[in-house]
Amino acid sequence: MVSKKMYELGTKKSTIRTIFEFGRKRAAEVGEENIYDFSLGNPNVPTPEFVKQAAIDILQTMPPEAVHGYTIAPGNPQVRETLARSINDRFGTHFAGKNLFMTAGAAAAITICFKALCEEGDEFIAFAPFFPEYRCFVESVGGKLVVVPARVEDFQIDFAAFEALLTPHTKAVIVNSPNNPSGAIYSEETIEELAAILRRKEAEYGHPIYIISDEPYREIAYEGNTVPYIPCYYRDTLVCYSYSKSFSLPGERIGYIVVPDELEGAAEVYGAIAGAARVLTHVNAPSLWQLVVARCAGKPSDISTYRKNGQLLYDGLIEAGFTCVKPQGAFYLFPKALEDDDYAFCERAKKYDLLLVPGTDFGCPGYFRAAYCIKTETIERSLPLFKKLAEEYRK
Repeated sequence: MVSKKMYELGTKKSTIRTIFEFGRKRAAEVGEENIYDFSLGNPNVPTPEFVKQAAIDILQTMPPEAVHGYTIAPGNPQVRETLARSINDRFGTHFAGKNLFMTAGAAAAITICFKALCEEGDEFIAFAPFFPEYRCFVESVGGKLVVVPARVEDFQIDFAAFEALLTPHTKAVIVNSPNNPSGAIYSEETIEELAAILRRKEAEYGHPIYIISDEPYREIAYEGNTVPYIPCYYRDTLVCYSYSKSFSLPGERIGYIVVPDELEGAAEVYGAIAGAARVLTHVNAPSLWQLVVARCAGKPSDISTYRKNGQLLYDGLIEAGFTCVKPQGAFYLFPKALEDDDYAFCERAKKYDLLLVPGTDFGCPGYFRAAYCIKTETIERSLPLFKKLAEEYRK
């Protein structure tokens, strides 16, 4: 009849989406202002005016066939050259347009990389806490996701646990920094140690181990924290980038993959990426939005609201008695739940219309995620409710 695996994926929604949908129904019952929905990482900062103006100008001045027609599969050549120059200016790299493959956002970029690299028996390593969709992305292409337990004191990498899980079957390691859900940024020391271990293992196993760097939150870093650009530390790195968070464009689906020349088998990998995009029906990334992001390359993102919201929620939860690592970037807080069963904790929080996501879904039981890309006043009004929730547990 149908693929059982695809049916399961299509009918069993993610916990995040399920909570979000519950929030929409609950808002209809009690009013939007009485729901404190921290479930979904949907940017609430308005799309920058310069993005809007670029889109308007392109629509008004460029030939329609250039704006709405097909591009070649890897993307508009001029767009890729422009974005490569912007990357080089920022990170001292030497990419050209041929090193970029335009995609419909980061999810497409990551899935294409998994499909391009995966052979029978291959394993892909993720560091908890991790974006839950990695599992279905990897498994959908026939790979196995191997999870390194979280180092919860700072959400950097537990290297002893990591080395114990490396095998000759390891094809790639997924790095997500700034991290969803912890908000942690992997330090330069962490990236250097990760690179050193992988170089040793490449030599031992006799084949490349790739890093797939998932970077939709790269621009959202606070208090002087910098995000190491991994190709500068480790040659066998594929970069998956998206403008969904930096320019508040999640619905437009635009991003890219970087395939450095230094990467082992770069030409073969790029060809496999093109093949993976083809079988995943990725004809080309949206033509209009390729042109828009090229016009806006290098322009700054406004993260002031996220910085303010993160500090407000962090301070409020700490005052209420929660334990939490302060986020360095992204727009998520990942506190410890007030009981071991994080699902039960999040269910109890619903009594106060606090909609939170259990940490188990991110590979880190006993914690919960709160996305603070919401209205500041909503966070302010939620803090007394977090206090009431915490008081229940103290009683």
